[in-house]
Amino acid sequence: MPRLLILCSILFSLSGIEILAQSDSGRPRARDIGLVVGIFTPGEHNAITDVAGVRVGHATKIAGDDIRTGVTAIIPAPGNLYTHPIPAWIHVGNGYGKLIGETQVREFGEIETPILLTCTLCVWSAANALKEWIYEQPGMGEHTVNPIVGETNDSQVNNMWADPIQHFEVFAALNSASAGPVAEGSVGAGTGTQAFGWKGGIGTSSRVLPEALGGYTIGVLVQTNYGGIMTINGAPVGRELGTYSFRQQLQAPGDGDREDGSIMIVVATDAPLDARGLDRLGLRAIMGLGRTGSFASNGSGDYVIAFSTNAAVRKPRTSSTPVATEVLVNAAMSPLFAATAEATEEAIYNAIFKATTVSSSRGELEAVPMDTLTRILEQYEVLNWDMRLPK
Repeated sequence: MPRLLILCSILFSLSGIEILAQSDSGRPRARDIGLVVGIFTPGEHNAITDVAGVRVGHATKIAGDDIRTGVTAIIPAPGNLYTHPIPAWIHVGNGYGKLIGETQVREFGEIETPILLTCTLCVWSAANALKEWIYEQPGMGEHTVNPIVGETNDSQVNNMWADPIQHFEVFAALNSASAGPVAEGSVGAGTGTQAFGWKGGIGTSSRVLPEALGGYTIGVLVQTNYGGIMTINGAPVGRELGTYSFRQQLQAPGDGDREDGSIMIVVATDAPLDARGLDRLGLRAIMGLGRTGSFASNGSGDYVIAFSTNAAVRKPRTSSTPVATEVLVNAAMSPLFAATAEATEEAIYNAIFKATTVSSSRGELEAVPMDTLTRILEQYEVLNWDMRLPK
């Protein structure tokens, strides 16, 4: 383990916080049980970090009997993001949420800071801490910055009114951000979140297009906290488990599933796209979300933050002369659309599969029982389809 992580782990254990650069809950990812989504091949880590330059870090805060939350940091690209921002867009599926920094991204089509995900009432403190972290980076002066902080509501198990995410947690997540495998499930911003009435959390996936389709990589990371009628590779899992929206109103026994909730989706690509192309990519992430059983309820905050790391579209913040960029034409976008939908769908499954049960004095979110879930997926013959169908 790197010295920084050892030191941070010691400090965090003394303060009731856990920092994880890489963890394994012992629960499988989707592909570990033969759940293959789509037709394209994942990258090396099947994670958003398969897009070169993207780094992810988590700080998980477990304190007392009612703090079960955290923060996840995504650093989109190396270098100074303020002086050399990257193309980006924020696509709104349903806008019941608190997303700091949205309007400037939609005005300029660029991101100039890392991205943070956390709990609903933690966004303002997290944004302030992110601002402080940015001013400590090389090359920064007294500029105004536009922190990007998204959230979902983890109040079923977390006292978010205590404003538990502060400077210490945010700096820990940012400073531990790394490439390679990404911890998933009940970690970071996913510590206290749910999915379809079961424990959810952080999930990630990637796709690498063949050279004939451009050879580009798409990476997706999600923070799940939404409801609906859980569907996995077409199998009606929510119906089989007895947890789905409106069950009580349909006069069936069981507790049902809360229909309201939110999801944050971060999409990274090395394809040369401008803000308009990234907006179109964001819409396809929402399509991937829909495949899992979400119908974007009235009380949901469904947001996609999409960005491109390609050097050909990264412009300096100031220039006295026009700056040339190279972007894909619209007709070349379709493979990226398909890959984005696939990676989003699989990232959500990974969040659910890897999540562990979390409880506090406020309540409990139970991890979906994997043995039962696997039997359902086998019953509907949605596992290992790639071994049976022609290439």
